[in-house]
Amino acid sequence: MNKPDLNAPRFRKMTDGTLNTDFIKMLKEKVPSSVNLTSQEIKSIISTFNENVWKSVIDKRDGVELPEQIGHLFIGTCPPPKKKNIDFKASENYLHTVQHRNYESDQYLAKIFFTTFGSKYRFKNHELWAFDATRNFSRTVSTTYPENWKKYLQVDPKVKISNIYKSNVYRLEKKDEEQELLKHYDEFEL
Repeated sequence: MNKPDLNAPRFRKMTDGTLNTDFIKMLKEKVPSSVNLTSQEIKSIISTFNENVWKSVIDKRDGVELPEQIGHLFIGTCPPPKKKNIDFKASENYLHTVQHRNYESDQYLAKIFFTTFGSKYRFKNHELWAFDATRNFSRTVSTTYPENWKKYLQVDPKVKISNIYKSNVYRLEKKDEEQELLKHYDEFEL
């Protein structure tokens, strides 16, 4: 196996982050309570919220519904891929191809799913939304998955994600959670 040239020239596309000055300026115009906040405080609030969301996605089996009905985020257990999953670091050390085997999870893989195909997520151009996990989120999933891999929903690669939401198993779990929340609900308490 040939070693990659680590000193070869790289092409890196310049990208604009979403938390840029234009966004902060627009936020301060639309949300009056954010006028007194600095840009660092706004970025800190957003990153803390995002971190709390992905931590709860890891903790909960059914994932999390994102605010404003943007979509649903969950971790699924998937069967091993048909193509080779090469461990490049070990392959470089042993000078032949070595594959990742995931023995801790019976060779199942964790995948982070984002879907907008729930019944209440029908808004214009909902299929254009996408999700890209942060490095901390994906690395935390990869470290915690081998211990808790049986907790997450098993996703069949031949079945659409929208069909999982229509299944009786998913609906039963949601109903149990709703019943638990209704026990402590008081419509007169604000």
